Amino acid sequence: MHGVYQKSREGFHPATPPGFFACEAAGLHWLDAAVGGPRVAQVLDFGPDHLDLEFIPSVHSIGDAAFSFGAKLANMHNAGAPAWGSLPPGLNADGGNPLSDHGFFGPLDSPIPMEGGHWHDWPSFYGDARLKVIAQQGHDRGVFTNDDVALFDKVAARLPELAGASLDDVPSRLHGDLWNGNIMWSFGKDHLCEVVLIDPAAHGGHRETDLAMLRLFGAPHLAEIMAGYESVNPLADGWEGRIKLHQLYPIAVHAVLFGGHYLPETREILNYYANLEIPQGTEPADGEDFAAAAAADEEPN
Repeated sequence: MHGVYQKSREGFHPATPPGFFACEAAGLHWLDAAVGGPRVAQVLDFGPDHLDLEFIPSVHSIGDAAFSFGAKLANMHNAGAPAWGSLPPGLNADGGNPLSDHGFFGPLDSPIPMEGGHWHDWPSFYGDARLKVIAQQGHDRGVFTNDDVALFDKVAARLPELAGASLDDVPSRLHGDLWNGNIMWSFGKDHLCEVVLIDPAAHGGHRETDLAMLRLFGAPHLAEIMAGYESVNPLADGWEGRIKLHQLYPIAVHAVLFGGHYLPETREILNYYANLEIPQGTEPADGEDFAAAAAADEEPN
């Protein structure tokens, strides 16, 4: 142990909503319980106004560690979840979360409430608890127009078709916010490089969502991570064509919180999937239309 890293409301993040620290602690514990999963930042203490974590020294990333991380991420996903949309146990452990059926997604000072519950399939969960919710949140804040909301509804209605060969997947144990900034490269007990997970928005969801988040802001050694992942869990046919579908929610959240290029990017994805023609018995296209945009994505504010 190299020390303590503390997140706190007092003096640092006064706008952090009630229950946030207990929610993050519950997510870290849940991910850490996955047998064969990646290393997870250890929770030392938490309360209504703080979260104490182990301090994790950072090192340069390497390909061998990336392959190992991919395999361990697949194991974590395979640990499963009780249902689509289920949240980690102990979510409201400090009694301070007025939304005990919600988690949080986004930055510490202004996270978006993330609805939890039990949905019978991924299209129902992603449509009702993510796309329609962020559409309404964005509309309430004056970001999304009525036409935008209609497109969100249209994409949500098409999810059973757009899911393709992944429709029959079962709920995975997700990190939920697995962009590059939430994977740390550090030394393990054997003094070899390994990935450590931090800052989850943990829930039961689709494995392709975590993998799409890794691509969103350019995780290093992505090819090695994917090779390690598929050495344990080969992905369903057509997964490349669903990358932007799974990125739609986090990009829409960024549009609501930060505006900028995230708003036209949200609309581009909505229009693409709302109007995508999928001949009977085929999968969505491989997403090449979005390749240039994905490569140019910037890290979030």
